[in-house]
This record gives sequence, C-alpha cells and structure tokens, in this order.
Amino acid sequence: MPDSRNIASPIDSPAVPGEATPGDYFALLKPRVMSLVVFTGIAGLVVAPGDIHPVIAFTAIFCIALGAGGAGALNMWYEADIDALMKRTRQRPIPAGRMEAGEALGFGAFLATTAVIMMWLTVNLASAILLAVTVLFYVVVYTIGLKRRTPQNIVIGGAAGALPPVIGWAAVTGTVGIEPLLLFALIFMWTPPHFWALSLFRRDDYARAGLPMLPVVAGEAETRRQILIYSLLLVPVALAPWGLGFAGPLYLAVAVLCSAVFTFAAVALWRRADSAAAKRMFALSIPYLFLLFASLIGERLAGWTP
Repeated sequence: MPDSRNIASPIDSPAVPGEATPGDYFALLKPRVMSLVVFTGIAGLVVAPGDIHPVIAFTAIFCIALGAGGAGALNMWYEADIDALMKRTRQRPIPAGRMEAGEALGFGAFLATTAVIMMWLTVNLASAILLAVTVLFYVVVYTIGLKRRTPQNIVIGGAAGALPPVIGWAAVTGTVGIEPLLLFALIFMWTPPHFWALSLFRRDDYARAGLPMLPVVAGEAETRRQILIYSLLLVPVALAPWGLGFAGPLYLAVAVLCSAVFTFAAVALWRRADSAAAKRMFALSIPYLFLLFASLIGERLAGWTP
C-alpha cells in the first residue's frame, strides 16, 4: 500500500476556516450517487400497492435523499486520506484543504440521523429501520469494513445501494415483499459489472491509493471474466419481475433489449483488453438500470401493470 506520508497532498495543509463553500457541502452529498438512490427509491414507492399521501411520499423521498447524502459525507470523511492519492478524487473538499474532516463528519452524521428520525416520525417505522440499515451498511460495513480489505468490497457493499427501492416500497406498505426484493436483487447484481468496469480504466488510481479493487489484486483478465459472469447472471434477474407477474410487456421489452446490449458489451469487454471497451461498458450500465426502473414506473402510472 502506498505510504501517504511520502506523497505531497493538499490534505496535509489545514483547511482555512470558513473557506468551504455551499458547493463543497453539496459535493459531500455525492449528488450523482444520490440521484440514482432517489430514482430507485421513487420506483419502489410508485410500484408499491396501496395509496400514500403526496406529502408523505415527498417526505419519504426527501428522507432517502437526506440519508444518502449523509452517508456520502461520512464516506468522504473516512476516505479523505485515500481521496488525496487519487486523481479522480483529490479535489474533493477535504483532500483539497477547503474543509476540515470534522466538519464533514458532523455534517454527515447530522443529515443521516435527521433522515432516519424524520422517516420514523412522518412515514413509518419499517422504512426508517431500512433507511438506518442502508446508511450503517454503507458507512460501517462497506466504507470502514470492506473497501480497504477485500476485492469483494463492491459485491458485498452493493447491498447498501440496492436497498432504496425496498425503502420506497416499505414507505407505502409498511412491509417488505418479494417484489421489492426483486428490485434489490436487480441493483445488487448490476453493481459489480458497473463498478468493475470503472475500476478497469481507473486501475492506476486505485493501485496508487492501495485499494484492493479486483483489477489491482486479480488482474484485468479476471476482472473482465467476472464482469461477463455477473452480466450473464443479471439477465434472468432482470426478467424475473415480468416472469413473476410483477411487471408488464413494456418492462419485458425494455429488459430484453437492454440486457442484450449490456451482455454484448460485456462479451466485447471480455474479448478486448482495452480501456475503450471498459469505458463503453461503464457508460452503458447507467442507462441500463435507469431504463429498467423507468419502465416499471411508466407501466404503473399508465395502469399497465398486471
């Protein structure tokens, strides 16, 4: 593992008091990750059976966003040392010296705690418990426990990112059924090929930070093989909502088309060891998940769901 003491970095200089801007606090929330969390949470809420008052629905989604943002801030607090070593992350507020680590810790803890309490008091206990589990899993299990220790960090840690649709479902029903668990499984199986594709063309960054990402410890060939395996396993999971009567023909058409494109990209990546194929795989993974969840939402809003 690289010795951060021998590498000059902005993190070694104390932040100037008051230098952090509102944009820095917004960056702590990891807005790109938050947007995906919120969208899949909305999907779980929309497709759940039963009615929910619009104000309560908005509050539930706001709490999911707040919890995700708090978890992101706590992640940046704990990973400030390795963020300073990576080109992709060295300009984040803490390693860049614009914010003290304690500020991020307090900010993240406040947001996460507020989100869980608000969800409990205004929505229901089940969704609050699930939100708390999501935050704790992401921060404690993934960020602190797994990320620096095992190349399976993404596989196990993917559970945190897969829980938002279950939270949305529980916000409406107060329970968890097979349907939200299918959505959980879909995101859970999608996460490894998504992040491993990223890690292939960011391998040097991860190696510099001493993170045991799969391409660093097992090699690029094994990573490409694992991406193909998970992509193939993802196909039946993506089709399961339709097969079990949870989704309709629109979802089936979208799932078949997207799965075919995604699998083709995984095969191409397996056969070609270049960064262009990895970048293509990563770029395709985001609309893949978006289109599947968007079709579920569209079917339910149009009344086409069986």
